[in-house]
Formats: sequence, structure tokens, C-alpha cells
Amino acid sequence: MKKIFAGLLLAISSVAYSQEAFTGANDIRAYVGANIQSKGTGVTAGADYGLGRSFSVGLQMSYLLGTKHNVNGVEKAPVGDRFDLRGRFNANLGGVMNLPEQLDVYPGLSLSLKNFGGHIGARYFFNKGFGVFSEITFPIARYKTSAAGYERLNNQFTFQIGAAFDLN
Repeated sequence: MKKIFAGLLLAISSVAYSQEAFTGANDIRAYVGANIQSKGTGVTAGADYGLGRSFSVGLQMSYLLGTKHNVNGVEKAPVGDRFDLRGRFNANLGGVMNLPEQLDVYPGLSLSLKNFGGHIGARYFFNKGFGVFSEITFPIARYKTSAAGYERLNNQFTFQIGAAFDLN
């Protein structure tokens, strides 16, 4: 019984010390999940690369699979309105805020095909390779200020949630 307890304690402690949400320079985190917004839901995927102790850059794409039909007389959203690609800059604040190492909070800015925007997110890693993430994104300045109907897809407040992966 002592051996089982000692082995279990060792396994739990090794998992607890191997789960870091952001390790700094050369850190690579990927994620895939659901993108939820007004008049549409879809998928999002991306990756962030650590450039320093508390900041990273990345790419993110979103594609809406389901959209509300017949918006402003248009029956179906065109592919160009369903898809978005953005470059991102993140300030990884988990270490700065003295959060547990498996948790990272990251506000940031993005430059997409549709707007200049911001995001606030969090990642929590259960073990070395797998965790969860949640993020909100929002436009700060739209390229097309008169965007209406399907043009507002991926050009408005969105909520994202899904799985995160440590690629180091």
C-alpha cells in the first residue's frame, strides 16, 4: 500500500510540475476550438510563438460553418465573410501576475483581414501537452466602417473555447 501511495504521489507531483501554460522564448502553443458569435458559429485554430519572457506572436484563423440564413436579403453568407485570418501579439501575464504556472492570462492586439482588434484570453494546462483555452475577441477599428449583414461576421465580438496543445 505504501508503494502504491508513493507512486501515486510521485505521478501527481510530476504532472503538477510539468504543466506550464507559457514558458517564454521559443515556447509554441497551438489551439483549436469553437468560435461563437452573433449570427454564426464555427471553428478557430492558431498557434502562438514565444519571443520573450512575457510576450508572444501568433497566427489565428476562423471559419464559420453555420450562419443565420437570409440576413439583409442574402440567403447564404459568402466564403469571404465566413473566413478570417489574423496576426496577433500577446502579453503573457501569468508569470508577471504570479499565477500558478499551469495558468496563463494574455491580453493582446491583432491585425486581421477584417479589422484591427483586441483579445483577452486564458489557457490552463492539465499536463505537459494538453490544456484548455477561452478567449474573447473584439474589433477596435473596422476596415469597412459601414459593415452590415454578413460583413459583420468575424468582425464583431466573438467568444472562443477549446483545446490547447504544448508543441515544445
